[in-house]
Amino acid sequence: MNYAKTAILLAAMTGLFLAIGYALAGEGGMMIALVVAAGMNLFAYWNADKMVLSMYGAHEVGPDEAPGFHRIVANLAANAGLPMPKVYLIDDPQPNAFATGRNPENAAVAATRGLLQMLDEREVAAVMAHELAHVKNRDTLTMTVTATIAGAIGMLAQFAFFFSGSNNRERGGLGPVATIALMILAPIAASLVQMAISRSREYEADRIGGEISGDPLALASALEKIAQGVAHLPSETAERNPATAHMFIMNPLTGEGADNLFSTHPDPANRIAALVEQARAMGRTGTGSAARMSVPRTGAGARRRGPWG
Repeated sequence: MNYAKTAILLAAMTGLFLAIGYALAGEGGMMIALVVAAGMNLFAYWNADKMVLSMYGAHEVGPDEAPGFHRIVANLAANAGLPMPKVYLIDDPQPNAFATGRNPENAAVAATRGLLQMLDEREVAAVMAHELAHVKNRDTLTMTVTATIAGAIGMLAQFAFFFSGSNNRERGGLGPVATIALMILAPIAASLVQMAISRSREYEADRIGGEISGDPLALASALEKIAQGVAHLPSETAERNPATAHMFIMNPLTGEGADNLFSTHPDPANRIAALVEQARAMGRTGTGSAARMSVPRTGAGARRRGPWG
């Protein structure tokens, strides 16, 4: 279902781009904007992983430095039939994680120090299964294509006055008022579709991550804890780089996620409900909240230390 939704949203964004390009300057202006935007995003596609890992001060770890964490990722990658990704740690107290890389052969997964300290081993495994699901689904490619089209729409809107000259108006094109409206509304519409695609991919990564780990309730418990942690532990790096927010398993900019038009992530409560339903379908049931169903609570000292050596 989420694959179909993503395809429909991508088609809608492409249609919006074509309509705006034609309205402003016909096929010529549309193609110029697309070529420039595609070039910018092609550079990002090949280099975004290195840029974002450097931005967050992530450092690669091997089995000697983080044996428990590295083992979890290796086991999950084998379960998913994926090549072993590079494993990174980020020195940030906020619990969060993301995956990056242009394809499964060049993938990396990263987790914050806060995530490893706050979650137990089952929950960490469930989170990393979610990130490997992004790798398996090639969501980096999906979001790069989305960014390309959104960037092209923004570029068309910025150059609207250049594209909508007197000749265009004589052909029955847009007038000044309509052009200004288009300059304002087109990028907003593109951003809304982009956010909707991002939310769709998160739901799909939750579902497939639950299959990879075999423990959807552990992911539900982890999401509950991460949401609480994000609400109380802001990430200074994320605040300085809000454009990276969509990469994380939970929006690092706020702990008050809302499953609405303007959110990059689904409401954690909706994600937890979907995971609990998935667990029931898999025959894994429990009582109480997602956290109590999933993983027994551990002592505060154990949460601070984590099972990573």
